[in-house]
Amino acid sequence: MIEAIFEGAIWRSRFVVILAVIFGLLGGIVLFIVASLDIWGIAVYAFEAIISHTHPEHFHENIVAGIIGAVDLYLIAVVMLIFSFGLYELFISEIDEAANDKETTSKILAIHSLDQLKDNIAKVIVMVLVVNFFQRVLHTEFKSPLEMLYFAMSIAFLAIGLYFLGMVGKSKEPYKTAEKRHE
Repeated sequence: MIEAIFEGAIWRSRFVVILAVIFGLLGGIVLFIVASLDIWGIAVYAFEAIISHTHPEHFHENIVAGIIGAVDLYLIAVVMLIFSFGLYELFISEIDEAANDKETTSKILAIHSLDQLKDNIAKVIVMVLVVNFFQRVLHTEFKSPLEMLYFAMSIAFLAIGLYFLGMVGKSKEPYKTAEKRHE
């Protein structure tokens, strides 16, 4: 009897995860609002410059950097949503409404294991880092050809990394089919 009570308590303790789900969703919503307000501020700044026929110093760089920063916040908000949905489905229950709506259900929100949740979050985090990299590069001044070479190499490495990240989890079946054709 004590064992049954203890095991029941352990099993029900998984509901503490609901705190992470609720606050993850709340954090994602807050980030969506903040990013949207950032975009609004950038739009107001741009329209004021256009209407007044002024061209502030670093105008284009500031607008692009601001938009990239907002995209960065949107991506982090998406990470929070994926994290919340994944934790809920793994520890609490499958989301019935998502299971019943096969047409609009996103595959990125369908989480069946901790490894899948980790992989989905990792992909979005890598995209956040790439976006953040480009935001910082906009305000970088290159003073030598070597710095330009480093910049070009960093873009090449990012592209290679994104290529391999895109290959993660894809079926290897097309490669086997191609190999069979050559035999």
